[in-house]
Amino acid sequence: MSRAFTQDGQEGEDAQVLPERPISIERNLVTARGLAMIEAELKQARSLFATAEAAGDRIAMGNASRDIRYWAARRASAELVTPSAADDGIRFGMAITLHYPDGRERIWRIVGEDEADAALGRISHVSPLARALFGKDVGDVVRVGPQEAEIVEIDRTPEVP
Repeated sequence: MSRAFTQDGQEGEDAQVLPERPISIERNLVTARGLAMIEAELKQARSLFATAEAAGDRIAMGNASRDIRYWAARRASAELVTPSAADDGIRFGMAITLHYPDGRERIWRIVGEDEADAALGRISHVSPLARALFGKDVGDVVRVGPQEAEIVEIDRTPEVP
């Protein structure tokens, strides 16, 4: 194979560098827990960069740089929101208990995009379910996919990071 189009010592390296992480166009609303998570991720990325730099690992440096750019942008755009104690319907940061027709109950907390994890009951504020819940109150019914669920409890207590 001709080496005319490669740089010495970098054959195949570009295939290992991860692409840029896309940054959402939505407002970057975060809970206190979410802000702490973003700061921890940024600190971790900086640590990984320093380790890679000391080892001379250009691929790891590139990947860590990518993560630093992402988390620094997310930190810079973060808007810390705490749930309102006022009884004015469901808002960002609140935990909502839904009762489904089959008898199941599920608690969903509305959080920022970076901290969302449906398996842990944490949904992004831009998700269809969160948007359906906003402004609703106990006793209201919302559509959840193909079925409906009743709001049976709202927890307005902020999470501790």
